[in-house]
Amino acid sequence: MYGAMKVAIGGPLKLGFRPWVEGLENVPAEGPAILASNHLSFSDSFFLPAVLDRKVTFIAKAEYFTSPGVKGKLTAAFFKGVGQLPVDRSGGRGAGEAAIKSGIEVLERGELFGIYPEGTRSPDGRLYRGKPGGLARVALATGAPVLPVAMIDTEKIQPPGKVMPKLMRPGIRIGKPLDFTRYQGMEQDRFVLRALTDEVMYEIMKLSGQEYVDMYATAAKRQITEAAKAAKAADKGEKAEKADKERSGS
Repeated sequence: MYGAMKVAIGGPLKLGFRPWVEGLENVPAEGPAILASNHLSFSDSFFLPAVLDRKVTFIAKAEYFTSPGVKGKLTAAFFKGVGQLPVDRSGGRGAGEAAIKSGIEVLERGELFGIYPEGTRSPDGRLYRGKPGGLARVALATGAPVLPVAMIDTEKIQPPGKVMPKLMRPGIRIGKPLDFTRYQGMEQDRFVLRALTDEVMYEIMKLSGQEYVDMYATAAKRQITEAAKAAKAADKGEKAEKADKERSGS
């Protein structure tokens, strides 16, 4: 099913958008490896597999696989077909453990596992601090090499609020594999997890050219949402004050 879906989706993506790629030679022809990528767009999980000869498995929200009706079934078939695994991410720590377990299983089969260390899409195109739990623990548990990946300009293809995608050439840079076997057996050391994750994020930053922000993307999204709410409330207050002045002056 994956091969058929790759042809059905990957072919049109490559033909329509003509993504450019650097560093394909860094992806091993066989054996396990982790592709750790920045995350700019929903489409990242489709462009990266489209340019690879091997299957790469990402983690996806369980809701994509459990929605009811015909549309839900088609969506589930689509995500399964492009190699995504369902994980319920609503359960806090348990959800994180499930994602880690899934990643380890993929790598133990000798396959490629894709992960976004930021944990969510960048809200503004900048690169945010990587979360140490997933990437680092999977890498240390398996000994698999980590390949830093930079998705470039994918967020410009379909910005928020736009229905039709813009035909343009996104880019993908794949860095040289990073070996963290020197840390094996230290999965419980939070300083090791942090150091490993920061090293990968530094390599992604060099590949992508993004500005780095030393905070989590989830926190940045909260700040942006709160600022937007505050601005909306202030604007509403100004309009109300102006209306009051107009009424009192009439």
